[in-house]
Amino acid sequence: MDYIDYYKILGIPKNATAEEIKKAYRKLARQHHPDLNPNNPEAGKLFQQINEANEVLSDPENRKKYDQYGKDWKHAEQFEQARKQQQASGSYAGGNPFEGGGNPFGGGQYSYSGGDDGDYSDFFASMFGNRSGGGRQGKFKGQDVRATLELKLSEIYRTHKQAFTINGKNIRISVPAGVENGQEIKLAGYGAAGVNGGPAGDLYITFEIKNDTAFTRKGNDLYINVPLNLYTAILGGDVTIDTLSGKIKMKISPETQNGAKARLKGKGFPVYKKEGDFGDLYITWQVQIPTHLTAKEKELFEQLSKER
Repeated sequence: MDYIDYYKILGIPKNATAEEIKKAYRKLARQHHPDLNPNNPEAGKLFQQINEANEVLSDPENRKKYDQYGKDWKHAEQFEQARKQQQASGSYAGGNPFEGGGNPFGGGQYSYSGGDDGDYSDFFASMFGNRSGGGRQGKFKGQDVRATLELKLSEIYRTHKQAFTINGKNIRISVPAGVENGQEIKLAGYGAAGVNGGPAGDLYITFEIKNDTAFTRKGNDLYINVPLNLYTAILGGDVTIDTLSGKIKMKISPETQNGAKARLKGKGFPVYKKEGDFGDLYITWQVQIPTHLTAKEKELFEQLSKER
């Protein structure tokens, strides 16, 4: 297994800050998402590497292990355990626990190569795959994969099916209505393949919600400013407004003031994984002053002002 330089994948230096890592990941994830590059067969592979790099480097503990053990960072504990076992037996004199023929697990010769860039030989092959006497190979879970799925606010008003491609696999999931921006879900077994027959890793999907509506979402409630003509505001009447579930006719009370608010219970956003449960819709009336008045209209307003 070749060493992959995660710093190079994200285009950042090895002393990059957490904020620089986050910024680089978001930029590259959007740029190389497979759905945005349908004619590029390498997009899926690159997108996976970008997610792997972010998974490792965005976590301080994982990053420390990666800097020391390279691609075998997930198994740093086994390296440390091997070193401690050799130290306890008196066979460890510092450096690489697998050099000099020392085998903390019993007979056989092991090879382990290091370097400043962490270009190690395959951990699994060196530790379990070349044991003399046909020893049993260890099984390890595959690496978890993280991805971002961009959706529109209007799309997540209802539960719907969503198809996308990750790591060359076509995946179809059901997206529950009411998911939040930044919310993460886990798909067990959809990550990288396991080693030596071990289980596959998991896929973590983070939802990125773009608002394509006139509404403002706050939790499960929706907010909107609705224009109201002067005459209806003064005299009252009926107004038809749009909601995400369809049009609704509302009765306006006479002498409704600019900035007055109305609440439509249950006409907000669906509550996540609570079928039939919705937030509320809050309306702020914005009274519109008529423009381009005719001479007759001005005369009538003048008469009205004298009456007042």
